[in-house]
Amino acid sequence: MITAGIDLAAQPERTAVAAIKWTAGRAVIEDVACRADDEDILQVVKRADKTGIDCPFGWPTAFVSFVTSHHAGQVSIPADAPGLRRNLTMRRTDFFVHEQLRLTPLSVSADRIAHVAFRCSVLLAKLEATGEPVDRSGSGRVAEVYPAASLRSWGLTHNGYKQKTKTDALGHLVDHLLHEAPWLDCMTHEQAMRRSHDIFDAVIAAMTARAAALGQTIPPTGDDLAAATAEGWIIIPNKPISALLQTYLNAPGAANECVVGNATSRGSGVPVCLALGIPRTIERLVQEISTQRAEDP
Repeated sequence: MITAGIDLAAQPERTAVAAIKWTAGRAVIEDVACRADDEDILQVVKRADKTGIDCPFGWPTAFVSFVTSHHAGQVSIPADAPGLRRNLTMRRTDFFVHEQLRLTPLSVSADRIAHVAFRCSVLLAKLEATGEPVDRSGSGRVAEVYPAASLRSWGLTHNGYKQKTKTDALGHLVDHLLHEAPWLDCMTHEQAMRRSHDIFDAVIAAMTARAAALGQTIPPTGDDLAAATAEGWIIIPNKPISALLQTYLNAPGAANECVVGNATSRGSGVPVCLALGIPRTIERLVQEISTQRAEDP
């Protein structure tokens, strides 16, 4: 089985992909690659069984309606202005994440993450144009992930490690991850994880995609499901991190299970892959994923 993770950025040169191969009792970070354009991402997605993308899949329904009304000059005066603003800036999934984990995701309608979401919406449309249905609630081939929520769910530190003033925080978090998941083999990529929170987030997103593939995340239900099909839904792990080693008996190639992960650079400066000297390209990563699938029985 193969899953993929994309840590999406607004521009290809700051978008990264990482891959993890899962076997009995072990998970190996096979590779990371960056400078991924839409075509690169589509190739990775098409070759994987499940892909996690760190980016909102949609906008709040209330926000869409408000902008449509404003464009037509038909905005009504709200009785509860603060309540209106909350509904305009937060999706149902954002409220759910806050209720479950006391975390508040960036607002896709009021923060800079919107620039990434613009690209994501086009990317998902391109995926559908290839004949692959997209379910924004996460039940299809792609799902929305939020690394901070995954870290919190697994009992790992979820804040502070991206601050430049806390230079040791990321290294301590990597130590914590490897302590809780001793079966995770970083191979030659451990230093990259310690130097870059983008690469680290890629690994966490990959593991979240694994959780989704195993049915170890909280799905939307009822009214949340109806909203999620339009707004998107952040998949939150609901099992311990150790449960990721569970065999997915109904998956293709269960005997040789694989997973692939995600990473993005949303900060400024040199793309993380260049700064770390990571030599492999997206094309090489796609070839390796294809080889793994060909080897699966």
